[in-house]
Amino acid sequence: MRTLRTALVALAVAFPAAAAPKLQAWVTTGDKSQLMAAHPSSGPVSAEAVKGLPLISVDAQERHQTIVGFGAAITDASAWLIQNRMSPAQRDQLLRELFGRANGGLGFSFTRVTIGASDFSLDHYSLDETPEGAPDPTLEHFSLTRPEQFVFPTVRAALKINPNLKVMHSPWSAPAWMKTTGSLVKGELKPEAYPVYADFFARYIKGAEKIGVPVDYLSIQNEPDFEPDNYPGMRWRPEGRARFFGENLAPVFKREKITTKVLDWDHNWDKPEQPMTVLADPKANAFLAGVAWHCYMGDVSAQEPVRAAHPDKEMFLTECSGGEFAPKFDDSFSWMMENLIIGSTRGGSRGVLMWNLALDEKYGPHKGGCGDCRPVVTIDSQTGAVTRTQEYYAFGHASRFVKPGAVRIGSPAKLGDLRTVAFKNPDGGRVLIVLNVGQQPTAFAIGDAGERFKASLPARSAATFQW
Repeated sequence: MRTLRTALVALAVAFPAAAAPKLQAWVTTGDKSQLMAAHPSSGPVSAEAVKGLPLISVDAQERHQTIVGFGAAITDASAWLIQNRMSPAQRDQLLRELFGRANGGLGFSFTRVTIGASDFSLDHYSLDETPEGAPDPTLEHFSLTRPEQFVFPTVRAALKINPNLKVMHSPWSAPAWMKTTGSLVKGELKPEAYPVYADFFARYIKGAEKIGVPVDYLSIQNEPDFEPDNYPGMRWRPEGRARFFGENLAPVFKREKITTKVLDWDHNWDKPEQPMTVLADPKANAFLAGVAWHCYMGDVSAQEPVRAAHPDKEMFLTECSGGEFAPKFDDSFSWMMENLIIGSTRGGSRGVLMWNLALDEKYGPHKGGCGDCRPVVTIDSQTGAVTRTQEYYAFGHASRFVKPGAVRIGSPAKLGDLRTVAFKNPDGGRVLIVLNVGQQPTAFAIGDAGERFKASLPARSAATFQW
């Protein structure tokens, strides 16, 4: 007996009992009294201690999509401000805060850049400008000079901080000489330009990657169902996009050995029939990696039927912007948490992007388009000082804690006034994001594999819980 007892003691020393998990919480309230404020950690409690409370049950056995990341677009405006209106020390500090994880950094691991100009550019330009708009079928005038001025250096600086950063690229318009209007504004792609436009994308991808800017994801047209009247844009109907994917871009990618993943749509939730039409084309379907969504019209629930019909395709939310059209912190913060961070990921999104990473105090610079769009951070154009917006805190609740490679796991979509989404990080740690949309504080329990934690949230607030 003594020998057995001695052996058991030795085993206990060699394999000590696992420590009880600790629940950590970071809270943002609608009244801004707490902004990603850390709360003291707490241990598990008995089932009796949470009896009668709503239970958020987290199920790590229920596995959904793998996460690429969260972030915002490095637009021309954002990059110009970062490179020209900040000192080197300010620039480094901001990029480390946004793309790094040390010292409470947000850890952005997904971004988007424009191929040519958008409304958030200082002027309207393409990457193949020709004298008097003459055709350029051999792409003799193709150049990456413009993105190399400010955007690509900013992307490379972010990559040095976060080498896992994934970069999506999207054009607002084909070069003017390829279009029915002969202009970057309005119009459609001429059918005879399809082959050269496929070559244009190959030239762009290989050129960008050669100078250290990866093209992990590509969409061929930002908002193809919209022709803005004062900044670059281009209508591209689903039948035409399907033909371009299958008959033009796919063969060029194969010839050039390009592995960039291509996404269709890159537009609002209100017309899911458009990506469904494209994916119904066998050649386009075989080529496409997935579908990209914007938030400006429709409802996030539109993602679900497309995901259900094409479970092999990836989903992303690739653009949404706050702005002074929704100025109240509590309203816009709650909307973003419910629809982008929680709703879009529950709808299958592997990544979620805000629009401008940075703008100045006048919501610019921009040329046409939105005059009051709000960025993730505002940079004072005179001093370089940084102001963090509600977008910063909404996205921080996900990006800082949900690591690339995390898997979305089971949790209830709604529980009274609570909205939730849960993830399992690559190291096995759990992340639960909870939003209280109600006007009253709410106490609740969190359950995971037999453990119970007690938690609460003030009215109109969100928290990230980690254990």
